[in-house]
Amino acid sequence: MFARLLPILGITFIDILGFSILIPILPYYVLHFGAPDWQVGALFATFAFCQFIGGPIWGNVSDRIGRKAVLIISQIGATIGWAMLAFAPTLFWVFVARVIEGFSGGNISVTQAYVADRVEPEQRPRAFAYVGAAFSAGLVFGPAAGGLLLEHFGYATPFLLAAGLQVVTLLLTIFFLPETVAAHSKKQETATFRDILRYFREPRIAPTLAQKLAYSLGLYAWFAAFALFLKAVLHFGPTSTSYAFSAFGVISVVMQLFAVGRIVGGATTGLGVRRASNLGFFLGCLFFVIVPFVSSFTALMLTMLLFSATLALSNATLPELLTAAVPEHVRGTVLGVGSSLESISGSIMPIVSTAILAVYGPSWAGALSAFFVFIALGIGLVMQRRERGNPPAGEASASS
Repeated sequence: MFARLLPILGITFIDILGFSILIPILPYYVLHFGAPDWQVGALFATFAFCQFIGGPIWGNVSDRIGRKAVLIISQIGATIGWAMLAFAPTLFWVFVARVIEGFSGGNISVTQAYVADRVEPEQRPRAFAYVGAAFSAGLVFGPAAGGLLLEHFGYATPFLLAAGLQVVTLLLTIFFLPETVAAHSKKQETATFRDILRYFREPRIAPTLAQKLAYSLGLYAWFAAFALFLKAVLHFGPTSTSYAFSAFGVISVVMQLFAVGRIVGGATTGLGVRRASNLGFFLGCLFFVIVPFVSSFTALMLTMLLFSATLALSNATLPELLTAAVPEHVRGTVLGVGSSLESISGSIMPIVSTAILAVYGPSWAGALSAFFVFIALGIGLVMQRRERGNPPAGEASASS
């Protein structure tokens, strides 16, 4: 299985490496043009909104013309967007660049659909964990590389490096990534764009989409407040915060490579997908309840083990729960819908969670996240009880 996935894992790692170079730099780049602070948030919200619109569309297109073709389109758009950032003469062109990248972006959901196409159902949770590990590994190295290049060469160089890395992923996709959906896409009708809204009402799909939304709301609320929490409680600066993010990335890679497969297990071993998913949400709830009491770096790293386990298990199980609930010829569309829920969460929650932190202090930093993750856990427990009485038969038949 790992050999079959190696090309897409390498592409994911390089893609996220390039993307993560930009994460710590973009806010300062916006301010570099003399913009007020609120336009930093507006830039991130604009990008997230464009991804919210583009995710289901490109997922649907990947069901129709193939995963490889959509990945190529996405990579070309990202290359153009990042190169535009390097040479943007005004803030207007920075926004244009992010709009181009946001609308063309469909990498994560299409990558998940590609992985689901390539492996057997019982191996998919472990395969999704490998994708998560490649993602986390890219986040470990990218920010450090971006900061180093910015310090020595200015803003254009990190953006050009990100664009260059995207060209590498484009070439790898063209020459080394086999297509996966050509056979079935010609035999079965794919979902229409009208079907996208219908998925929110389907009993097999809607609860997992609701879980995805609640979990994403909690996750992005915490990611936005994390650095401010470290500053307020542990008096971290930018360098210490970068080290904390890198340490968290390393823990996440280890969890996803070596723990998820054993926890989820197969047909006769492990917890199974639903129970493993609920375990992840439970550990997330535990983390957000404990985190207000953290007062040292050692305690932070111990609690981050809980959070890393939450991410590892959810990254492996939520895509599998969505994938198993739908026929393969609409797989990309449904995963694209799930990805769009992350995007809308990323555009809303940073404003809310940082405002709560500013008003009520660091002891409330995890309260909003705990609220939403408890909702995700509650939905999961209800679904686990239903499935115990009516076990799923495996892959869904074609939806009407």
